[in-house]
This record gives sequence, C-alpha cells and structure tokens, in this order.
Amino acid sequence: MKFLHTADWHVGRKLHGYDLSTEQADALRKLEKIAIDEKVDAIVIAGDIYDRGMPSEDSVRMVNGALKKLNLEDGFPLLAISGNHDSAERLSTGSEWFESTSFYLHTKLERAAEPIEMSGVQFFLMPYFEISAAKSFLGDETLKTADQCVRRIVSLMKERFKDGFKHVLVGHFFAVGSLKSDSETPSEVGGLEAVGIDELECFDYVALGHLHQHRASKSEKVKYSGSLLKYSVSETSDQKGVYVVDTDSETIAYKPLEPLNDVRVVRGLFENLIKPENYRQIPDDDYVAVELEDRVPIIDVMNRLKKYYPRIIELKRVNGRVNHENNGVKNLEKLSEMELFKTFYKDTVGEDPDEEQCKMMEQALQDVRNGRENQ
Repeated sequence: MKFLHTADWHVGRKLHGYDLSTEQADALRKLEKIAIDEKVDAIVIAGDIYDRGMPSEDSVRMVNGALKKLNLEDGFPLLAISGNHDSAERLSTGSEWFESTSFYLHTKLERAAEPIEMSGVQFFLMPYFEISAAKSFLGDETLKTADQCVRRIVSLMKERFKDGFKHVLVGHFFAVGSLKSDSETPSEVGGLEAVGIDELECFDYVALGHLHQHRASKSEKVKYSGSLLKYSVSETSDQKGVYVVDTDSETIAYKPLEPLNDVRVVRGLFENLIKPENYRQIPDDDYVAVELEDRVPIIDVMNRLKKYYPRIIELKRVNGRVNHENNGVKNLEKLSEMELFKTFYKDTVGEDPDEEQCKMMEQALQDVRNGRENQ
C-alpha cells in the first residue's frame, strides 16, 4: 500500500499580518497533484488542519473544498485526526457519515485503538489530547505525562494488532529528541507533551504532526511531514513537502511542495541591499526578513527598504547600533525628559519627532508633573 503523509496545514494562519490563503490554496493543489501522480491509495492528515479552533468562513470553505476534491472527486480515502490548533468538536461535525465515503476522522481518544484496515495495513488514529482527557478515558488519575498516556494507549492498540498486517500510527505530539521551530510555542512542545519514541517501535511507520520541520525527527520510521508552508523565519531553510510511504517496498520518499511565494532572509549593509543586482533576485511577492548589518542609524529605514522588498516581515539589526554624536555616547542621566523622548523616538523610528509630536509629549509630561504636585 502507498499513502501520502501530510499535517499542519494551519489554514487561516497569517504571517506577520499577511494573509496566506492564496499560498495555502496553491500548496493544497500541489499536494493533490503529488497524490495523483504517485497513485497513492490513501492520504493521512496528522492534525492541525486549521490554525484556530474557531476558523473563519473562508478557512472552512478552503478546507471543505480541499477535502471534497481529494475524497469525493479524486476518490482518495482520507485518514485524519485533530491537532491542538483544531477544535475537536467542530472538526468532527458530520463525521458520522464521513466514513461512508472512506473519510476517517478521529477527534476523540475513545476511538484511537480502533484500527482502520486498508490494503493490508492497520491504521490507528490518535488525535491530540490533554492529559485530563487521557486520565478520564483510561480511568487512571495517576497519569502525569503525555508519555505515560501514550504508552497506555499504544498497549491497547497492540492488543488489536493482526498478524500479516503492517501497522501505522497517526499522531500529533512532540517526540523526544525532535527539533522545533519558532512557529510552535514553548507550551506546545514542553515537558508534559514530550513522548518517548521507544514505545513506538512496534509500528511500521508513525505519521506525526505538531512540529513544522520535516527533519525534526531523526528516526527512520517516526516522521513529521512538516507544515504546509513556512510559518516563521526560523523555517526559511526547511523544504516543505509531504512523505509518500510504500508499506510493501518499505520505502519512504519526501516530495517537495514548492511555495507560490517563499519566505527568505536577506542580510547585508543597507547600501548593498538596495543595489539592483541584489534586490532584483528576490520576487516582489516573497516574504522577506531583513538582517541589517549597519551600526549607524538609518532614517526611515523600514519604508526605504520596502521600496525594494515590498513584503518585509521582520527587520533586525545584527550588529547593534552606535551613536557617533559628539564623538561619544551621551550620558542619558544628564538628558532632560524631552531629550530622552527625542533620543528614544529617533532610535526607534529612525527620524526626529515633528513639532506636533513634541508638543503632545510636553503636554503629557506636564500632566504627569501636575499629578505629582497634587498628591
């Protein structure tokens, strides 16, 4: 059997305020093409289909359209679980009749140990869960960690293993030893959520979601597909794509998904970054993080850079900043309140405050002084 492993679509997600719906729709079309070209027998979606529990109407429309195309029009069986960004209750609406079209969607632990048998493979779909839910399901209040919970749940799955079948686990958690990116928050990959992979050795393949880099796991058969797109600057060097797994030949192949608009990092001095031979190499619609090497202040630097890189998502000074005024650093303790404001404003914005802004600040300072006198 051959199946496609994907996860972490995060439909509805924005990148520093930029709407990614066009890029997400494009990536989903390319995912469909890979499934068709590879003639896969099923598609596995390992959680975080949406970016939030209450997705927008446009996000729901995109997901429904993609799933309908893959399942009803193309005829691919779908095996999916909910992730921590999904609302299990909302996502499962309609799941009672999904299975009549070979769309298997598990959002509750109660069904995790129920295998779905397909072409000589038993699939076990274990959605993201809170430890409190596992305690209730397993009837054990002594459970403290996700690792303990997963071990108990896997033991229930092993009781359902059939000889002569391959066994695949679909999950959404942080496997010990995996690497994370900035688009997952620390609470999502913290100690309680860490799961050891030794207990997963009984499976022929473990299709995971949760971490956004496909190289996050070093295991040969415990794999993260990675996210659909690059959702943070820390992922700029990570190729996005999907895994195609063949259980008969026991091969795993990573198939790239080339983005419609990429996320890039450019680094250098301001004068070099605005040279045609440099900025013309970057498509205008790409999302750009700028690492500025200049150490002296540059007036209105963000707006000036946007003339050459329209979609700047981050601006970072990598060498700090120096102040050459009066051939030395000002002693801040000797500055008046208004001088401190002007210095702070220029360091932050890159230009001096105008007369109106200074008047507003002076009024605010006077209000503070009056308040102190009246106390």
